[in-house]
Amino acid sequence: MSPVDDSVRRYLKQTQELFGDTLYLDGTVSIPEQISMTPEPAIKLSAFHEQIRHCEKCALGKTRTNFVFGDGNDNADLVFVGEAPGKQEDLLGIPFVGRAGKLLDRILEAINLKRSDIYICNVLKCRPPNNRDPLAGEIELCEPYLQTQLELIKPKVIITLGRVAAKTLLRLDLPLGQMRKNTYLYHGIDTVVTYHPAALLRNPNLKKPAWEDFQRIRDTYLIAAG
Repeated sequence: MSPVDDSVRRYLKQTQELFGDTLYLDGTVSIPEQISMTPEPAIKLSAFHEQIRHCEKCALGKTRTNFVFGDGNDNADLVFVGEAPGKQEDLLGIPFVGRAGKLLDRILEAINLKRSDIYICNVLKCRPPNNRDPLAGEIELCEPYLQTQLELIKPKVIITLGRVAAKTLLRLDLPLGQMRKNTYLYHGIDTVVTYHPAALLRNPNLKKPAWEDFQRIRDTYLIAAG
């Protein structure tokens, strides 16, 4: 099965789970006689957001204030992935907008990036109560949404922010300090691990190793691309 076929299959399965067996198309949609086999996304990111933003496949859909899909450049080379929205993100519907998000913005500036240059999202799209860790069942239901986002964006590298996000994506139960200097693959995409900005706020001693991680990201994926 080609990557395009798999993307279409996943999209249709998600649509069926959310809306049932009937596929509704408006008059602006044209259906080609034969599906193109070029590696173009089956749908655009904004359309995918619209499809899933009312999701209530798990209990978090009933307790959230806002569905936090993601934010940034739809064609970004770098995608940052956290574990789940926090209080401010739930209120505003945008990931990483609290104190941790502002610190992340400053770190990005230090490697000559802006929020509009990257894409940022979470494994879960809804806030767990009291910011608890995601449950296995929640991850199982929500991670396919992340996978579709990545298929549409096609980044060069994923940066996981924090131990929970790294453990979830990489299926490794190791201390973050052991993971952060390695490069892994998540669905064929280079994946590196660093500290969550919130951890840097709690423990300033982590800022030095985090800065080392961002320098490695800059030197490996930004300078080489330039």
